[in-house]
Amino acid sequence: MKLSSVTAAIVSAAAFSTDVLGKFSLLVNEDRCTDHAAAGPVVEHVRHPDYDLLAAKVATEIAKRAVPDAPNGYTPTQENCPSTRPTIRQANSLSQDETEWLNTRRGVTIPAMRSLFQQLNITGLDTNAYFDNHMSNTSNLPNIGLAVSGGGYRALLNGAGAIAAFDSRTNHNSTAAGALGGLLQSATYLAGLSGGSWLVGSLYVNNFTSIQDILNQDTPADNSGSLWQFGNSIFEGPETSGIQLFGSVDYYSTIRNEVDGKNDQGYETTITDYWGRALSYQLVNASNGGPGYTFSSIANQSFFTQGTAPLPILVTDGRRPGELLVNGNSTVYEISPWELGTWDPTTYAFAPLRYLGSNFTGGSIPEGEMCVRGFDNAGYLMGTSSTLFNQFLLQVNSTALPSLVESALTAILVRIGEDNDDIAYYEPNPFYGVNNDTSYIHNETQLTLVDGGEDLQNIPLHPLIQPERAVDVIFAVDSSADTAAPQPAANWPNGTSLVATYERQFLPIGNGTVFPSIPDQQTFVNLGLNNRPTFFGCDASNMTGVSPLVVYLPNAPYSYLSNVTTFDPEYNDTERNAIINNGYNVATMGNGTSDAQWPTCVGCAILSRSFGRTNTPVPDVCNACFRRYCWDGTLNTTAANYTPPMKLADFVKTSGATRGTNGGSIAALAVAVMVSLMVLV
Repeated sequence: MKLSSVTAAIVSAAAFSTDVLGKFSLLVNEDRCTDHAAAGPVVEHVRHPDYDLLAAKVATEIAKRAVPDAPNGYTPTQENCPSTRPTIRQANSLSQDETEWLNTRRGVTIPAMRSLFQQLNITGLDTNAYFDNHMSNTSNLPNIGLAVSGGGYRALLNGAGAIAAFDSRTNHNSTAAGALGGLLQSATYLAGLSGGSWLVGSLYVNNFTSIQDILNQDTPADNSGSLWQFGNSIFEGPETSGIQLFGSVDYYSTIRNEVDGKNDQGYETTITDYWGRALSYQLVNASNGGPGYTFSSIANQSFFTQGTAPLPILVTDGRRPGELLVNGNSTVYEISPWELGTWDPTTYAFAPLRYLGSNFTGGSIPEGEMCVRGFDNAGYLMGTSSTLFNQFLLQVNSTALPSLVESALTAILVRIGEDNDDIAYYEPNPFYGVNNDTSYIHNETQLTLVDGGEDLQNIPLHPLIQPERAVDVIFAVDSSADTAAPQPAANWPNGTSLVATYERQFLPIGNGTVFPSIPDQQTFVNLGLNNRPTFFGCDASNMTGVSPLVVYLPNAPYSYLSNVTTFDPEYNDTERNAIINNGYNVATMGNGTSDAQWPTCVGCAILSRSFGRTNTPVPDVCNACFRRYCWDGTLNTTAANYTPPMKLADFVKTSGATRGTNGGSIAALAVAVMVSLMVLV
């Protein structure tokens, strides 16, 4: 086995059973291993002679990935409007920006899919010939969406494992036969909500970096980047080494000064401003968490304009202050690099993201008034999609912080209070005076947004089921914490999000969207649909309209008990890597250990709707896949608890290092070393 020089500098390795790891192998210094029943083997880092130089190079590569775009840091600032003044558009079609970009992106996804299908081995189908035969009408070819659920750091890390599995840039033979690498490059859309929005936002603000690159920059060198360093919680702030050059008290002071700058300009601030700024220190690889980095700037980055990445979409819900949000009355908003808005028949409009904070009235900015830029701070938008996590900042009295740090944070909380602590204010309301007959916010001076999962739709499916986008298949990564005490295993998904999206289509606010039939949550548990991949909507002829096939990928214990609590604010690198690797195993079914045909079945799911449009006979191997993975309508509502077994138990038991989670304990160190498969070449 040959390791790259960068890999040799950073990989911790151990030897494990080849029947579990498949084609992957790991380095180990067996002379340093001892028989510790409780602690597991001692693993030595392999140090390259040019270690420090290489570590600096990796950190620099990520640090330079994005360019701050706001004119005055975190403070929204007036400037002259462009010659074509920005306006609000109706939600009766895709935007011109998205329509034009889709043509560019299609030129990238088709060759990516060609390559992907060469890996997936669909016996009885010449996939290259299939693509050749339909190039004259590429709308007949698959259109793929990816959706990453909410669930705090658990969702970020589990989702990261799935994205790593789908990314051809992951250095572990990700494009070899049977691998799923290239699915990310083949996708048109990537949506995130709450913790999933942290993942999506972080990747794109850092120039669509890869999970591979993020883990590669993780070294003990002083100049290591701060990206995804979760060992210090947001209470403490980042380490003082590297690009972050101050301690916890200065960290709070800096955040407070930045938010004050916004408030001094007349914008009402809430705890979401502080939460978004704190979050940025972990998710944006720039000094002080990149206060000048805007989400709209993604639209100007070459990786995006050239169509080399899917369209990122964040999802949030509209809610009036003090209102109890329920599924039937919630308006779902989406945020792309171009727009913020909704397809729902309430507001039913989109605003240009770059000019949020401007005084839109009746759909336009009055003549003589200036535009505002810099309101769409990337951290603030990620914080908006995850406002439930403002509770982190309200728990200061329960944390073991130094007194100076606790005083600094308490001073912030006293100033803003705890009223409406889960709301983000967007003012002036860009939809003021728009669609007065249907919009409940048409006369509100503020648009108030909250965590996208408050309506129980914790997977961001809403943007991907809009008929205008014509998505064929959605890979839905679910890291929800649906199971709860007194069940013996808490914080695992049970299909609640899919049920909520299914039920919403029958309400007036569903606005013509169609979603596959979904069973009740108890059936999910009893039939194991929340413990393995399941396809929903396999028979398009049973649908009442155009609807995607949903490939449901629920978080399950393959190599680690990843059901950590949603509100756990810190993770050391070992646990972080273990959860990422478990997410990788969820997406790949343990690298094919659970089902060697899984990659083929993924290919069949991608092509399913395309087969129907082109009247192509379904290959026998695909029919077998559909029999195996499609929900057949069976229900089982018998009350039962959910206690999932470890799927790769033979592998996991080789180590005894433990860290408690809500379902028990697990050998963290040995399992985490599996993440080194991501840096093998």
